[in-house]
Amino acid sequence: MDTPGQDIESITGMVAGGAQIVVFTTGRGTPTGCPIAPVIKVTGNPETFIKMKDNIDINAGAIIEGVSSIQKVGEEIFNEIIEVINGKLTKSEALKHREFGIYKLISTF
Repeated sequence: MDTPGQDIESITGMVAGGAQIVVFTTGRGTPTGCPIAPVIKVTGNPETFIKMKDNIDINAGAIIEGVSSIQKVGEEIFNEIIEVINGKLTKSEALKHREFGIYKLISTF
């Protein structure tokens, strides 16, 4: 989906475009959520996961650590989506992260 690159505006754009759940990848652990749709945060950085366990839902860094495989982490993400669909709160929901931002395009004509 073509949305702005900034984290909050990007999530807002995806939800405005119809996303019911956002799977948001972050390397540095952006603490963001959305008031309209649940945001499942995934990091591929094991250090970020350790430092921000309360903020990140999935540690995809287990792949580069050799502890898990791409397929297993993919299944973990899929299962997390199913659980969230069935009412499980994401970390951002539990922490009450409800950021929302509208990106403004300035016309030059």
